[in-house]
Amino acid sequence: MGSADRTSSAARKARIEEMRQAEKVRERRNRILVITGSAVAVAALVAGGVFVVKSQSDDKSTAADGKTAGKFVTGADGVKTWKGTLGRTHVTKTVDYPVEPPVGGDHDRAWMNCNGDVYTEPLNNMNAVHSLEHGAVWVTYTDKAPEPDVEALAAKVKKTPYTLMSPDDGQADPIMLTAWGHQRTVTGADDPAVDAFFEKFVQGEQTPEMGATCTGGLPQ
Repeated sequence: MGSADRTSSAARKARIEEMRQAEKVRERRNRILVITGSAVAVAALVAGGVFVVKSQSDDKSTAADGKTAGKFVTGADGVKTWKGTLGRTHVTKTVDYPVEPPVGGDHDRAWMNCNGDVYTEPLNNMNAVHSLEHGAVWVTYTDKAPEPDVEALAAKVKKTPYTLMSPDDGQADPIMLTAWGHQRTVTGADDPAVDAFFEKFVQGEQTPEMGATCTGGLPQ
């Protein structure tokens, strides 16, 4: 059993590393495309004297009710699993999530970068939920979390692809871990539940969009 677990863990780490390398290739390609596209756009503007204004109107927005219904069921391992429905529609109007931090539901079309990104300001839940859809684990903490724990968790996140971290003073407990449809509270950075949660849910079976990138989104 132990050997099988180690094999599974090694395979997942190898898969995540492959994805990380693929993301780097996509990032380089996207930068080239952006630079090329920008040059073409500038040339067109100069030649035609056309000024393009990007509209951010909500006229075509989808009704944002989150399409989320259900409740948490707590397992023997302390992980709370959402039993019910979690919408996955891209919307522009604000979604009122039933739990904080949210574990899923309708969300913004842009995700927060979650390639080991540590944010020092609270995130827009609608962007972070999109990161969860990509298989990320989201570490959140309040001002009651001990600074050494925050620093240790930040160090862990920075070296782990498909994770992100941010403050959230609206949550019930000082330190919480969230994945799509799953959540738990931990006592600190040295709580064994931290490693267990990362191992199970970073690009875990709960991921709606397995292999989707965690770069190329919003940097805050």
